[in-house]
Amino acid sequence: MSCCPHTALVVSLSAHLALSKSRLETLSALIIGLIHGRSVNLTHIASHCRGAACYASKYRRLQRFFQYVRLDQAVIAALVVRMLNLARPKCLALDQTNWKVGRHDVNILMLALVTRRFRIPLFWTALGHQGNSNTDQRIALLNRYLSRFDPSSIELLLADREFIGAAWFKFLIDAKIPFAIRVRSELIMSLPDGRLWSIESLLRNKRGRRTIHTLNVILPDTQLPVNLAAKQLTSGEWLVVMTNTDKPKRALQAYRRRWGIECLFGDAKTRGLNMEDTHLTHHEKIELLLAVLTLAMAWVYKTATATMGPRSIPRKAHGRRQKSWFRTGFDALRSALIYAPQVELGFEGARPALSLGFRVEAL
Repeated sequence: MSCCPHTALVVSLSAHLALSKSRLETLSALIIGLIHGRSVNLTHIASHCRGAACYASKYRRLQRFFQYVRLDQAVIAALVVRMLNLARPKCLALDQTNWKVGRHDVNILMLALVTRRFRIPLFWTALGHQGNSNTDQRIALLNRYLSRFDPSSIELLLADREFIGAAWFKFLIDAKIPFAIRVRSELIMSLPDGRLWSIESLLRNKRGRRTIHTLNVILPDTQLPVNLAAKQLTSGEWLVVMTNTDKPKRALQAYRRRWGIECLFGDAKTRGLNMEDTHLTHHEKIELLLAVLTLAMAWVYKTATATMGPRSIPRKAHGRRQKSWFRTGFDALRSALIYAPQVELGFEGARPALSLGFRVEAL
């Protein structure tokens, strides 16, 4: 059986989302318009909506979707994990991204899944203020993850230097979430004998830029033991990672995957879907937009997997890949949406560039 991508998406998503047929059709139009037009701006997406209705009617239909519909992030996260076959323990990255819409600040705290090939949002919160998130907001976000997935599904939680604090670390340890979080070298730690030292002081006699140094310390005010792994960068600065695992060197090596969430922000913004084009500022509408964007990115990654198969992306002379996995799927999917009017419904037997991937077993 073959049908157009729009109809295939409606049928596939209907098994997982409790939306009416009309809302499912609008969601399908949003996903396809977002990918086709490389913009989350509703005025651009409306021009890609099919049908004989006038442009103003299509635009108003998209506006009503954001006015009345809310998607459960836990359902979206579980669907993405099954689509991309990522049930095994995986690295998660926590970070923030922000931009301005006129005088309004859009500030998003995001928990993303990062692997060698994929980097995709799982849970997110639109913050109501500028600057960094606080401990309560981070804990609430992680608790939403833990309400859907077991802590054993987390290989490591990766985060940068702004995601620190005694209460935050205590929560992660008590929740049995393994983490590798970068900390500042001037942070004060306690030794087993009770003496307080800065990490920088503990490392003052360490040498060798290619050597990873490890320290066993205690978090002040919590009396919880943690491990530190430190490596001196070519600039002379120390890269220090704190972890609650018994393999701090491996945690430091895994920390490099945190860059995946920075690449995710690039894919969602100027290198891909231009998330900053939106004029939405209401928190619930921003979070709904991110749910739509996550479904689109999952389709892109599914397309990349179907297109490349077991092959890897070739490297250029300087050693870097010719394209990212996201860009490979994005280019293939956009081309197929333009030039391939029909697609086999479902993943098995589908044309590689248009494999929907949404037809997974019911959640």
